[in-house]
Amino acid sequence: MPGRNGFIWMIGIFLLTASSCSVIKNASTAKKSSNTSSSRSPEFLDGFTTSSNAKTTSVSYAKVSFSQAASTYVENAPLWQFKYAQLLDVPVETVLNANLFYFIEDWWGTPYQLGGRSKTGIDCSNFANQLLTTVFRVNASGTSSGLYDKSKKVSNTQMKAGDLVFFKINQSQVSHVGVYLDNSKFVHASTSSGVMISDLNETYWKKYFVGAGRIN
Repeated sequence: MPGRNGFIWMIGIFLLTASSCSVIKNASTAKKSSNTSSSRSPEFLDGFTTSSNAKTTSVSYAKVSFSQAASTYVENAPLWQFKYAQLLDVPVETVLNANLFYFIEDWWGTPYQLGGRSKTGIDCSNFANQLLTTVFRVNASGTSSGLYDKSKKVSNTQMKAGDLVFFKINQSQVSHVGVYLDNSKFVHASTSSGVMISDLNETYWKKYFVGAGRIN
């Protein structure tokens, strides 16, 4: 028979185990996922937080270095590749456009400012124009409605990285624009959280989504 101290120790271990069941379950799920798919569900990275409002759920991560090039092999992939694979919920080995994700990293969290063009504040159309010009070498300019008018419309199934996604938010004409990335995710300068990545399938964005367009 265990002594009193041993009995108390056993009870403590039981309570600790019971309270940690969800953590253990999550860890088990993550391990199982990594065995069946090397990158569909990468583990959460250190230094991330989430926040929600009526419009969307945002995820913020600690900054990562882009000193390493992307790799098509998961075991050689740098931290930034894992970070954006998780944000887009895509395989790590498909996140290869370092210039695109470096640009997003550099601007992440920049607050929204109507007419703004700098790191102190930027609006949605100026952010989209700068991204297209810098990353995709496309001569883009104009407001969100102007970009919509001049873009070649593409279907949801034809969208690719660098296409524009347009929204009519409580207005009769296009009033918001973002840049499509992958897997229904797009990057934009939001009025609520600044530059961030959102999902077209979120209720708020689905409600106001008009369509996608391509600037050649």
